[in-house]
Amino acid sequence: MRKFITEGIGLPKWSSPISHAVVVDNTCYLSGQLSINSEGQYVPGTIVEEAERAFENLFCAVRAAGFSVEDVSFIDIAFVDLSELDQVNELFARLFSEASRPARTVYQAAALPYGGKIKVTGVAVRSIE
Repeated sequence: MRKFITEGIGLPKWSSPISHAVVVDNTCYLSGQLSINSEGQYVPGTIVEEAERAFENLFCAVRAAGFSVEDVSFIDIAFVDLSELDQVNELFARLFSEASRPARTVYQAAALPYGGKIKVTGVAVRSIE
């Protein structure tokens, strides 16, 4: 059985016909998040500001799906400018404790929706008890 998360507290309203997250058993697949506010508008900023908002949107999707941030097991980050990786690494270290730091891929994209600088995608897995 699958659960589709299309809205939740703090999640941006999307005009696209997709879910913020899809839960299958103990796994939550998270759609890419940008620096989008709750009204669905892109909010430009520095790479750290955009990354903070993108991660907060991702965490809102995680919580809306009934998972916790500690359940995030994999993160995929697309940058328009990969030279900004060090700044996001500092944020990443603050957001995820060393004991629960997820696996991660990082790559440079030619362009992101709305002219964004960063897009964050992930997967969360929780133990079945």
